[in-house]
Amino acid sequence: MSLHFSPEEFKSRKSKVLNSMKEQNVDALLIFRQESMYWLTGYDTFGYVFFQSLILDQKGSVILLTRAPDLRQAQNTSNIEDVRIWVDKDGSNPTHDLKVILDELNLKGKKLGVEYESYGLTGRNALRLNESLENYCNVEDKSDLITKLRVIKSKEEIIYVKKAAELADKALDEVWKHAKAGVSESKILAEMNRVIFDGGGDYPANEFIIGSGKNALLCRYQAEKQILKNQDQLTVEWAGTYKHYHSAMFRTIPIGKANPKHYKMHEACVEALKNCENKLKPGNKIGEVFDIHAKTFDDLGFNKARMNACGYSLGTTFSPNWMDWPMLYTKNPYIIEPGNIFFMHMILMDSDNQLAMNLGETYLVTDNGNERLGKQKLDLVIL
Repeated sequence: MSLHFSPEEFKSRKSKVLNSMKEQNVDALLIFRQESMYWLTGYDTFGYVFFQSLILDQKGSVILLTRAPDLRQAQNTSNIEDVRIWVDKDGSNPTHDLKVILDELNLKGKKLGVEYESYGLTGRNALRLNESLENYCNVEDKSDLITKLRVIKSKEEIIYVKKAAELADKALDEVWKHAKAGVSESKILAEMNRVIFDGGGDYPANEFIIGSGKNALLCRYQAEKQILKNQDQLTVEWAGTYKHYHSAMFRTIPIGKANPKHYKMHEACVEALKNCENKLKPGNKIGEVFDIHAKTFDDLGFNKARMNACGYSLGTTFSPNWMDWPMLYTKNPYIIEPGNIFFMHMILMDSDNQLAMNLGETYLVTDNGNERLGKQKLDLVIL
């Protein structure tokens, strides 16, 4: 068994979950989010694409229901001792197997919390689950019970996030080294991923975003790989990832020669990021961070080019994305606390002029403010 955290760390996490369950009068929690399973037990898999659930009751019993390929996965990566297998066959319904476990734990008629907000619980399986539990017990959506505990990182977790930040910095060095006219975006991606894996890193929870020319205005990965032109623009968003913990960065890099508007857009991004840094402090609401971002861009004439969110929490996440709760948008009431990790991205997409400018960094919230985890310069680099 190879665990990434100390026994004391896992004991503390389990205690926090049980306390939250008690406060919310939840007799048992049906956990479907892979992030929750990893955080609570160390269980590391992509088997959540099939039905699986980790059951935790108020007595502290932990039982994993999964498929046969994940039996040894759980044994090798987690502290879970009781693993049950549902069998693949035509017409199988693993929610029936789950109900057998609930009977063993005497949960009939009790209150169960369910992590419905999960990529691992498809709509069809959620319908099957609800049907199986109808008239059996009381069910409530408790998707955020563990999520709200995960948002504050422990000392052990922060070590991994900082290692991820080091890997992200190394990836940017590779961008600056290889991005020039005549080079394929594929080559840049290959070198970025090489240094991350060479450094002991992991696959990120979603693809790196890369695009040049018109594709520099895209905020999502897409499959076209272009060759950089003599005068071009390259947008790259990536994350260093270590033990599934992420530290993300974002840059737009003019190639050959910058458009004069690139300079103004970059100046605006730097100003907006600095203003957000000043607002990212314990006691403030994250909605206030977005609002200063929006005001900065709006005052500088970039209202049409900005986004309606300027970042999100980062931590240990699994495919299909590295975005975690909560997100930085207006009126979000979450109050910033020490131990929060936030990726703040200043995004400007000028569709009228087909120009992009992006600047993003990851921050650890400290007792009195924040620490930027990336150590690279924020200057406009023209290659």
